[in-house]
Amino acid sequence: MAHIEDYALLGDLQTAALVDRGGSIDWLCFPRFDSGACFASLLGGPENGCWSLAPATPATSTRRYLHDTLVLETTWETKNGSVARVLDFMPPRGGAPDIVRIVEGVKGRVHFRSELTIRFDYGRIVPWVRKRTHEEDTRVAIAGPDALCFRTHAPTRGEDLRTISELAVDEGERVPFVLTWFRSHEDVPEPIDPEQALADTEAFWREWSEACPLDLPGDWAPLVRRSLIVLKALTYDPTGGIVAAPTTSLPEWVGSVRNWDYRYCWLRDATLTLLALLHCNHAGEAGQWRRWLTRAIAGDPADVQIMYGVAGERRLSEFELPWLEGYEGSQPVRVGNAASEQLQLDVYGEVVDCLYQAREHGLPFDSNA
Repeated sequence: MAHIEDYALLGDLQTAALVDRGGSIDWLCFPRFDSGACFASLLGGPENGCWSLAPATPATSTRRYLHDTLVLETTWETKNGSVARVLDFMPPRGGAPDIVRIVEGVKGRVHFRSELTIRFDYGRIVPWVRKRTHEEDTRVAIAGPDALCFRTHAPTRGEDLRTISELAVDEGERVPFVLTWFRSHEDVPEPIDPEQALADTEAFWREWSEACPLDLPGDWAPLVRRSLIVLKALTYDPTGGIVAAPTTSLPEWVGSVRNWDYRYCWLRDATLTLLALLHCNHAGEAGQWRRWLTRAIAGDPADVQIMYGVAGERRLSEFELPWLEGYEGSQPVRVGNAASEQLQLDVYGEVVDCLYQAREHGLPFDSNA
């Protein structure tokens, strides 16, 4: 299992995925941050869901984000000197949520292997997977309310309740893989153009990042810009709520029982989040966050909670998932957060400070804030 610090973040402004250095996506919830995970290997093992895409023979890897974006580029070099790249990204959501992986040959020939293990409901449910009769490159996995559509031109087969794809890429060749979530009672979404989705995703993130010109000494500017990108990626765009983390049950220390679900919005974070956005010319996101806040806490002041769901939900009932062994054996694995029912008096000051800082920094007046 990869270490926590070895994971890279992908996101589409409604949910997020974690990719390890070996090319495996070990955590992914669809369609929201707090939905059930279809890849839960992070908290269990490969049998609980993951998607590995890497060379079939030993190779070394380096990786980076392209420019100021959330497009992850992993470069692989084999022992014979052949080189290939994998571009991983999630297009900012316009319709159905997608995760896209594009394999590109750079030098020589590199053989790749993709192993897709789908397990809905946090790694517990094995779906029914079938090939679409009129789309040879498409497979659909269904279980209960969830469905995933997997599209690739690479040769694909079923093996041990997994979907296996094997391919070889030569210099200049590009082979895309696209995984799309949809509700199982709805029609399969129309295919996207992976290359156009890549261009659109790069353009979106670069335009967003360039809205904040940073004049900072040394190497601080790229670090601050990357931190802002993470804040943006943790934003649930339909409402403006910002989650504390895209994961649940990562331990405070390995072996600890202090494994909490952080896929919710804490009011304690409100002032710091809002100030960071305002200082960096992202007033739109700050305003959206303030509107989320006023909707979430609306009602009797005595009922204000310390945290809410991404749409302002108040009931965040906590329960355990006994079939997952936890990160490096750290149990229990929890979903929901009982701390939402705690009384913490500092939350009133944090709400007032958030609204005060918004006005002090010139956020347009809002009669509800």
